[in-house]
This record gives sequence, C-alpha cells and structure tokens, in this order.
Amino acid sequence: MSILTEAQAKAILEKVIAFSTADEASAQLSGGIQGNVRFARNDISTTGIVDDTELAVQVAFGKRVGIATINQFDDASLERVVRRAEDLAKLAPENPEFMPAVGKQTYRATDTFSEATAALTAEARARIAEASIAPCRDRKLIAAGFLEDGNTFFAHANSNGNFGYQRSTIADYTCTVRTEDGRGSGWVGSNVKDVTEFDTATDIQIAMRKAAASADAQALEPGKYTVILEPAAGAGLVSFMMGYFDARSADEGRSFLSKQGGGNKLGEQIMDPRVNIYTDPWHPEVPAMPWDSDGLPRERAMIIDSGKVANLEYSRYWASKQGKPETAGWGNIIMDGGTKSTAELIAGTERGILVTRTWYIRMVDPQTVLLTGLTRDGTFYIEDGQLRYPIKNFRFNESPVIMLNNIEELGRSVRVKADEGGSMLLPPMKIRDFTFTSLSDAV
Repeated sequence: MSILTEAQAKAILEKVIAFSTADEASAQLSGGIQGNVRFARNDISTTGIVDDTELAVQVAFGKRVGIATINQFDDASLERVVRRAEDLAKLAPENPEFMPAVGKQTYRATDTFSEATAALTAEARARIAEASIAPCRDRKLIAAGFLEDGNTFFAHANSNGNFGYQRSTIADYTCTVRTEDGRGSGWVGSNVKDVTEFDTATDIQIAMRKAAASADAQALEPGKYTVILEPAAGAGLVSFMMGYFDARSADEGRSFLSKQGGGNKLGEQIMDPRVNIYTDPWHPEVPAMPWDSDGLPRERAMIIDSGKVANLEYSRYWASKQGKPETAGWGNIIMDGGTKSTAELIAGTERGILVTRTWYIRMVDPQTVLLTGLTRDGTFYIEDGQLRYPIKNFRFNESPVIMLNNIEELGRSVRVKADEGGSMLLPPMKIRDFTFTSLSDAV
C-alpha cells in the first residue's frame, strides 16, 4: 500500500476529516518505497527495500492541539487515530503561537517524479554497485559507497477544504575510493531525480583518479589561501548559512541578519554583487514540492539579489505578529554561477588549493555564521594552473558570508545534495583568503 493514487489518498483523507469533531482537523498521508545498496572493501555488503505508508492527524480545539499517527487504514483504525488526536488535544495546554489551518489553496504541480527512478530494481542497484567496484578492483583500489533511491507520494487535506497530492523520486549516490595502503582517498557524489542522468562509470573515474593522486600528501602551513571549492565542498557551508534566513531569528537578534538596535538586514548589501541565490520549485534541475509543511504554495523568490538580502522566511505566526505577508518555506536553493568547469577554474589559478569535500561542519558563532570543519578525500595544491601535488587535510574556520564576499570567480552550477537535506544547484567557487587553522591527519 506504499504508493497510493491521488484518488485513493483523497478518499482516506476525506474519511479522516469527516471523523473529527474538533474545531479543525488536518491530515497528512505519505508513503513510498526506499531502496538501497551498500558496498565496502570492493564487495556488496547490504541491500534492502523499505516499504511504508503513514498517516498523521492534527486536530485543534481552540488553541489546544493534538497529533497522532497510524499506519493502518481501515475505517476503524482511521476513526481510532482521530479520537486519539482529539484526546491529546483536550489534555494539551493552549499554544500561544497556534495558527489555524490554511484555507483552500491552488498548487501548480512541479516535475518531481521520474518513472525510471521509480522502476529501479535490486538488480539495477547491484549493477551500479558493481560498476563502482570493478574498475577499482582492476586498479588495486578499494571502493566503499552507498546508493539510496526513493519513490514516494505525499498528500494532505484539512477541514477548510484544502487538498494536495504529489509524487516524487530521488537517487543519491556517494563513493569513497582508497588506495590499498590507505594513504590516498578520493570521493564522488551524485544527486538526481532521474536515475538515467547518473553515469556510474564516469563518476567512479573521478574518485579513482583522486585516490591514486592523493597518496604521499605534503603538509602546508595553515593560513589564508586562495581555494577552489568544488560544488559538494561549498554545499556544506552554503546550506548551513541558508538555514539562518529566518525573519524571526533575525528580528529577535539571534542571527547574522540581525541589525544592531533591532530589526533585520532585509535590503542590505551583505555579499559580493555577483552572488544571486534564489528558490524556484519549478526549476528543471532541482524541482521541489509545490507546497511547504504548512500547506502554503511555494513560489519563485530571490533570496540574495546582487549581494543584497532580498527575502527572508516569515513563518505564519511571525508574519501575523509583524504584519508581514506569510511566505512558504523554501524547497530548494539555487545559486547562479558562470560558464567554467572546475577544471577551467583550476587552469586559471596561479596558486591555490583544490578542496573536493568538506565534512563535520559545526557552528562556532551564529552572529557571523562562523563555521568550523575539515577537508577530506582529495585536497591538492594548485600551481600555474595545474594540480601539483596532494596536501594534508586542513581544519578550517570560515564564515560563508565572508567567503561570499571574497569571490574571485564562479563556475558552472551543478546539482548537489544539501547537508540539511534536499537538493541545491551550486557552482564551484574560487575564493581568496579562505582560513585554514590547523592540519588534520585524516585522509
């Protein structure tokens, strides 16, 4: 029962709403088939399929809210979960920030579904794993990776007459390749809606080259360097920053977008004028669900426009309190870039450092979005437009806000997985004065 049609989902949700005696009721029905294959030491280690469907019901008596979930869908079970939510609501204290369910909305469908991804089989996943393993085995390299794909649906309805239904697919692949002695490491990742856009044979060659080339890494003194961040490396910093474009935290003085004396930095120049970041649920490369978690329709909106703060996310409660229009939560992040590939950015660099990947990123100071983290899986010194030799990994202390003020050049944007989940379109970035604070022994 994991993939329901629109008619099937709507019939269940209408029954749930009809069962409720609360002042209002909302219900969300979601399900899907999640497939995966994991490989390590040049062999498949696990594979599996998770098939699940779940119903969540929220009811309210005034400002008292109750939520209950179930994964049984006969009439008796549907009524039972509604009654459970109502019992919990009657016991709950009033929520001072309660907002009534949205009224009836109009949604414009987005292209989030791929038949090819939905049709992936265990055999197809095994072939992808083998296409990663076989060339590594032939070159005496060691591959470890994970492919996870999802074929899902999501539907919601409420007692105000609102209803939405959408299907989506995604495939996310990562592979780390090591030399046999463990001194060299390379990494590659791919995040797609349509699995036919994913070429394992090409991707694995990237990780293999970096693994073979990164052995015998030399140490450089920590300091400020010109860096080229590959899109997957930059995603860790940029996606972290985008989580702080919330109007409430800015207005309450809790973010880098807070102004001294109160208010936020909406309309202010905070980055290089070449920085344009926006959200667009209909973007063909990174389509997103047409509504947010509150059921508000998503729209295309600039977030950073020529380096200026163009929009903040206003929750329904905070928009009401501040007298501002409420905005749907963003479903994707897109950053404009240039036309050059990462290789072309390297060719135009006199001296610098190529960073394949960043990881273990943590917040140091929310007021400046100062982050700390590590490079790994392929860090190289650039000289006269070429990768001269591998270097030991660094710990960095850097703010993506400062980083996006120190742009030298942007490359061509590509789809990557955001650290906080979802997908981004992000360019490789050539950045001056990137701060490395210490060396790391990890490869």
